[in-house]
Amino acid sequence: MFQPVFFCLCLWCVVGVFGDTNEIVTKGHPVTLNSDLTEMKDDDVIQWRFGNTLIAEISKRPNRFTVYDDVLDGRFRDRLKLDNQTGSLTITDITMKHDGHYQLKINSVVENFTLIVCDEITVNERGSTTINTSLIKIMDDDVIQWRFGYENTLIAEINKRNHRITVNDDVLDGRFRDRLKLDNQTGSLTITNITTEHAGVYELKINRVRKSFLLTVIGVKSVSVMEGDSVTLNSGLTEMKDDDAIRWKFEKYFIAEINKQDGSITVHDDVPDGRFRDRLKLDNQTGSLTITNTRTEHTGHYEVLNTRMIISFILIVYGDAVSVTEGDSVTLNSDLTEIMDDHQWIQWSFGIEYILIAEINQWANRITVYDGVLDGRFRDRLKLDNQTGSLTITNTTTEHAGVYLLQITGAKDSLKAFRVFVYDSVHCCGSTEAVIRLVLSALVGVATVILLVYDIRSRRAEQDQEQIHTSGSIEI
Repeated sequence: MFQPVFFCLCLWCVVGVFGDTNEIVTKGHPVTLNSDLTEMKDDDVIQWRFGNTLIAEISKRPNRFTVYDDVLDGRFRDRLKLDNQTGSLTITDITMKHDGHYQLKINSVVENFTLIVCDEITVNERGSTTINTSLIKIMDDDVIQWRFGYENTLIAEINKRNHRITVNDDVLDGRFRDRLKLDNQTGSLTITNITTEHAGVYELKINRVRKSFLLTVIGVKSVSVMEGDSVTLNSGLTEMKDDDAIRWKFEKYFIAEINKQDGSITVHDDVPDGRFRDRLKLDNQTGSLTITNTRTEHTGHYEVLNTRMIISFILIVYGDAVSVTEGDSVTLNSDLTEIMDDHQWIQWSFGIEYILIAEINQWANRITVYDGVLDGRFRDRLKLDNQTGSLTITNTTTEHAGVYLLQITGAKDSLKAFRVFVYDSVHCCGSTEAVIRLVLSALVGVATVILLVYDIRSRRAEQDQEQIHTSGSIEI
């Protein structure tokens, strides 16, 4: 069966600012606490404190910059950096010990920050995940609370003192309805059938101890468009927040980004090889990306990344339809003049399940046609050009009409889609029927690619432990 290449992605983490004082970062990443100064004045004195402990100080008049990174058991050792222009403080290689309250004092003005350090969890859209408390067993006097999002909304609670388990899955417009399960032995929280609405910060409170988790949701969508038309890839946001920053990626290239904090919008339309030149537009309200005047070379994998989610797109740009009269032959061109060593794998797939029908494997030095698949409809009809990888279908019937996908894997990966119409030699299609077939083929392409990529990316974990769910309260 056809297996598309899907590029692995490491989480691109951006520090988000909630309100004026809270910042979030995942373990191992750096964070900068901004002074909001463009430049310090000659008489400025700046002090940074963690709790009540002085950890960094700038005095401009004697031109003294000091970091006290050996305080507090050395938890800040070799991790503090002061900006000598603005006084902003950067903490590198964050650990859970850096979670807490920071204070900036500029002369007599004080600003407070709360740094939330999170464990990082990544899950596919429509998948499930369990956020563990690390408890083996809940004690008789334990109170466990799970909260979500900017509003710190209570979504689940176990109160052993009162013998109650509560799941508040109707809060926040019901986005968690029928999705939350609490383990009555450990207090761990399972979220099922996840969407991008569930991405964000989850806070676990066990009695007086708090721990935070950043859940990143990887969504997968498929979009198709006719060559020459425009297409918009939606960011999933209705409106970007003041601290939002998102980036758009095509294959391994960053092609566009928007940062609301500094008001910048950047389009890198000259990479790769200028194929996007003068074709990219970013919506400054939502961060959605529009590609105008599309070409088949724009087919491929796109990703939009921000602090809370990663949405992956497969964009298929259809060129002109390929038409053939029943009984004749049709050739689907790879557009290669010669198969080079770096074109290591060429695969042709067909139909509603994208069944592999032919391939050239340079690694194994093998050319194969799978003409017995799909009840043998392609038997003795497929020919692969060993010079170019183009595919010819001979003696066509109406069963051979549909969507064909060519994938070339190697130094430069590519996808190309074809729509083939096979006309009855006696009753050739009219324009209306041709349009209907065209629309149906496009819909089939979108639906099947969604199913295919979802199946490949899915990493759902089966839960072996007993879990209890209720939308109200129950006695335990």
